[in-house]
Amino acid sequence: MTDLVTDAFDEPRGRLSLTARLNTSATDSRRGVVRLHPEALAALGIREWDAVSLTGARTTSAVVGVTGPDIPAGTALLDDVTLSNAGLRENSIVLVAPATVYGARSVTVSGSKLATQSISSATLRLALLGKVMTVGDTVSLLPRDLGPGTSTSQASSALTSSVGITWTSELLTVTGVDPAGPVSVQPNSVVAWGDGTTLTTDSPTGAHTVAEATREPTAAPPVSVDDLRGAHTQAGRLAEWLKLSLDQPELLQSLGAKPHLGVLVSGPAGVGKSTLVRAVCAGRRLVELDGPEVGALRAEDRLSRVSSAVATLRDGGGVLLVTDVDALLPGSADRPPEPVATLILTELRAAVATPGVAFVATSAVPDAVDARLRAPDLCDRELGLSLPDGATRKALLDVLLRGVPAKDLALDEIGERTPGFVVVDLAAVVREAALRAAARASSDGQTPALTQDDLTGALSVIRPLSRSATEEVAVGSVTLEDVGDMVETKQALTEAVLWPLQHPDTFERLGVEPPRGVLLYGPPGCGKTFVVRALASSGRLSVHAVKGAELMDKWVGSSEKAVRELFRRARDSAPSLVFLDEIDALAPRRGQSFDSGVTDRVVAALLTELDGINPLREVVVLGATNRPDLIDPALLRPGRLEKSVFVEPPNADARRDILRTAGKNIPLSADVNLDQLADTLDGYSAADCVALLRESALTAMRRSIDAADVTADDVAKARATVRPSLDPAQVDALRAFAANR
Repeated sequence: MTDLVTDAFDEPRGRLSLTARLNTSATDSRRGVVRLHPEALAALGIREWDAVSLTGARTTSAVVGVTGPDIPAGTALLDDVTLSNAGLRENSIVLVAPATVYGARSVTVSGSKLATQSISSATLRLALLGKVMTVGDTVSLLPRDLGPGTSTSQASSALTSSVGITWTSELLTVTGVDPAGPVSVQPNSVVAWGDGTTLTTDSPTGAHTVAEATREPTAAPPVSVDDLRGAHTQAGRLAEWLKLSLDQPELLQSLGAKPHLGVLVSGPAGVGKSTLVRAVCAGRRLVELDGPEVGALRAEDRLSRVSSAVATLRDGGGVLLVTDVDALLPGSADRPPEPVATLILTELRAAVATPGVAFVATSAVPDAVDARLRAPDLCDRELGLSLPDGATRKALLDVLLRGVPAKDLALDEIGERTPGFVVVDLAAVVREAALRAAARASSDGQTPALTQDDLTGALSVIRPLSRSATEEVAVGSVTLEDVGDMVETKQALTEAVLWPLQHPDTFERLGVEPPRGVLLYGPPGCGKTFVVRALASSGRLSVHAVKGAELMDKWVGSSEKAVRELFRRARDSAPSLVFLDEIDALAPRRGQSFDSGVTDRVVAALLTELDGINPLREVVVLGATNRPDLIDPALLRPGRLEKSVFVEPPNADARRDILRTAGKNIPLSADVNLDQLADTLDGYSAADCVALLRESALTAMRRSIDAADVTADDVAKARATVRPSLDPAQVDALRAFAANR
């Protein structure tokens, strides 16, 4: 046994203290397997495929496998779901011990509406067969295909026939087990769907419900935990933390940990941070402070309001919620904090240190909060909420329209057409649609009912609250199918951009990493930006666009901060696309600028975001330029903008398609032959072809303001004005660059 394992072994308790690392293996992903070194297995006295308990912020169980020879003996490899179940972060310490696991008599789980309505109990049991779980754990439907006596083909085919390929990303919450404690799903276990709002939990006195464990019941919240679509995992973690800290503090104390709890909940504005906290705290005593309201008071009044709220909770305990805490405790590198902020933080520390009291704060801009709020004795844990994806938006619309009279609604279509929308935006869409339906019912005297046209019409009025997610690119009606010619370009972009964002499960199943970024280059006016707009419309993507060097700022550090903020927004709204137009101005070759190093630091920030310590998940970066030779070479290596797509100048066939598309709404006379015209426009770019028809229409107007059509003479006169813009030398240079890639 190595010294590292010997030092980590706690002989009286029979457990190891190991460093938790994220297991990135596709074969282990979300399957509830922890990988340990053979020497660690020997120290624990267990064999491969036995069960172990894992203790971090909470205790969970998993099946143990053996690591490869290159993994240190003091390391435990956990998949992302198991890491979350144990309440751990990467590189934190996890306590590993042998676990006694019983065959489950019954297991109940909760999941999405689609899964609960489509997957039978028999298929559910087949998917969870052999998995070890405890109440409150998150489990995936990915079958355990590791170890003896396991098979996945039957489960996979049954799940695919039930819900399609979406089963690979479905996450369930274990709401009850019998007998109590860690159990393993067996062929004779009863596995059923249960209500996620009445979780049974293990305690020294037996199983009890969340409602029975509460201290002081209050009125039911307007939103239940089950209605928190897309945030069940975060809600489960917060509920678990509150249970351990407020209801079972002796468990943490027995492990040498303090039972205090402070949580910072972050996420875009309007995503439902406060609603999540209120729903999870249903039945608990909750004292709430509005950060902007209290922050607007005088310093002494601010301190008084906080002190009063803390004093209220000292008698009987409960949860203190401060919404938008950045308004109450702002943090800025430019100026020191106010003296009253120190006193407020002292009051909050006193609240957290009081037995039976927990503190939860929310913020849409966590970087703008006083850094002292994240101290270990205050907010030592964080929860992040992201922008909802298309499926989650559809589920949220289901909740918002529950009980509303409606006719033939296609909510999945609305969900796909609203990238960047949060629940507040969707509620505004429903409100606007209701106004339209009510106006129609008032005028025709019919019974009011919502229609698909009402919701579609509302989308033309309501814009997303989190405008940073979509403000740069308007997702219109032009799709890749409407783009003339460019067959190879469209196929390359579909494979490199749409496939990784729309089918991440396929890449995971095949064990390969999707392309991180794409460089789109070609002569000016050949449709690079236009095809990106069509790409965004085809995939209904959340698009974050930057034009040229607009991230550049004269203040030191501001440009790098803008890059970090851009990618943070992209991660929050994943799956998303970051579009860097004219990327040669944003990331030129380093060492050749005279701007005090600003450009070099921006390039370094881009390289770090693309391929740094924090992996870029479900975010694809697309750069466009007509000067690829000016871009820093480090940006074009594999793992960054690794795929290059050359947009060729339009040939005769492409020009024909462009002219037909551009002339669709122009009344052309019978003597205008677009096929012959396209053959004579050698050297014209796509933009030149569109400009030619536009100038032809203006020529017809000059001929007669009442002109009814555009004639061949008008087109001939326009050609004298609109000349070809393509530079043959530049086109040859771009083709040479493409040949060398």
